[in-house]
Amino acid sequence: MGLWGGRFQEGSSNMFKQVNDSLPFDRILASQDIRGSIVWSRAIAKAGVLTTEEQQQLESALNELLSKADADELDFDASGEEDIHSFIESALIEKLGDLGRKLHTGRSRNDQVATDFRLWCKEHLESLKDDLIAIKNALVLSADRNRKVILPGYTHLQRAQPVRYPHWCLAYVEMLKRDISRLQDLLARMNQCPLGSGALAGTVYAIDRQEIAEQLSFASPCVNSLDAVSDRDYVLELLFCASTSMMHLSRMAEDLIFFNSGEAGFITLGDAVTSGSSLMPQKKNPDALELMRGKCGRVFGSLQALLVTMKGLPLAYNKDMQEDKEGAFDAVNQWHICLCIAAEVVDTIELDAERTAQAAKQGYANATEMADYLVAKGIPFRTAHDISGQIVLAAIEQNKAIENLTLEELQNFSSEIEDDVYAVLELEYLVDKRNILGGTGAQPVFAALDAELKSIKS
Repeated sequence: MGLWGGRFQEGSSNMFKQVNDSLPFDRILASQDIRGSIVWSRAIAKAGVLTTEEQQQLESALNELLSKADADELDFDASGEEDIHSFIESALIEKLGDLGRKLHTGRSRNDQVATDFRLWCKEHLESLKDDLIAIKNALVLSADRNRKVILPGYTHLQRAQPVRYPHWCLAYVEMLKRDISRLQDLLARMNQCPLGSGALAGTVYAIDRQEIAEQLSFASPCVNSLDAVSDRDYVLELLFCASTSMMHLSRMAEDLIFFNSGEAGFITLGDAVTSGSSLMPQKKNPDALELMRGKCGRVFGSLQALLVTMKGLPLAYNKDMQEDKEGAFDAVNQWHICLCIAAEVVDTIELDAERTAQAAKQGYANATEMADYLVAKGIPFRTAHDISGQIVLAAIEQNKAIENLTLEELQNFSSEIEDDVYAVLELEYLVDKRNILGGTGAQPVFAALDAELKSIKS
């Protein structure tokens, strides 16, 4: 009957064990549980519960288990234990006899699992931050390789105004930098240790919770035992970070899927991140990008599921909270995979600069420049906007670009238009005129790109 059988006369039914036992998934917390147990053995030894010799025996046995856990050599499949906590304790009892039974003095699985899960989340924050930096750097390097490429910018998926390819890359770099900062913010908030909070009311033993926190690399102990064992805000925040970042990846994937389409033809993706068709030999499908976009909903689902689980729970711990882990484990894993594959995809991008430039010239993207040109001639913007719209209509009727209309044709709409208008309508002018911070001009774009390149090298 595991860790709680004394009050019961019968064992759990097979069906109840199926829904209750968490070892099939919380086994992932083995290393964290053992490290917490080592620190707990030291704390209760200082409180007089264990002798120095007993603590040393426990720590030695726990270190043996930790080595096996880190090497993935623990035999979970042969165990009938309920959860990772009872698995580790049973292994200790098997090796040390009654001494193994002393370790749980003053401790509850409630503060154990809260500590284990925080440790797991903390450890993954660092690796996820590295993943985010990797895709950010991949975008920066791709931008650097294609500094001069100009492509259409879009609103409503309609050609709007041309932008430099590095400007497009740096838009996603900004999103990824926010993703990184969210993880850093989360670490600052979650960096408290629940161990020593007991089931909900603390412990009667004179343990040093500050020392426990420090030994487990937390900034401080949790200050309220009720909150410590029942708080899952850090999991929700991690899932929100994952969801927001996956949304960014999904948006980037959508852009690249369109850029890669036959209709756009702006980019070619490498064979390593695409697949073929079982029927159509000519196909080269952007499956890596589509899977990134598809997995986004899976991660969103984990966040929503935990929000719903937590919304009606009274203080303190409730078994509902066992549902906090599987979704988080899966979401973090999917996020990690998608960040890695996104970096691989970006590394393979090859741009067709001629095709992108031609597309940027289409769709009357220089109509705004025509309006701004008229404003510079002293015409109010709203009037200039109307004139430019009339010019676009005339160009459409003749199936011409604005710059291909004759000066005489343009002057039918405004006598202020002169021969200098054609320079204003050139693609490079359209892009580089917006030479302010955050704009598409060469100076601000290359300055931002060079700053990101410098951060990579530093």
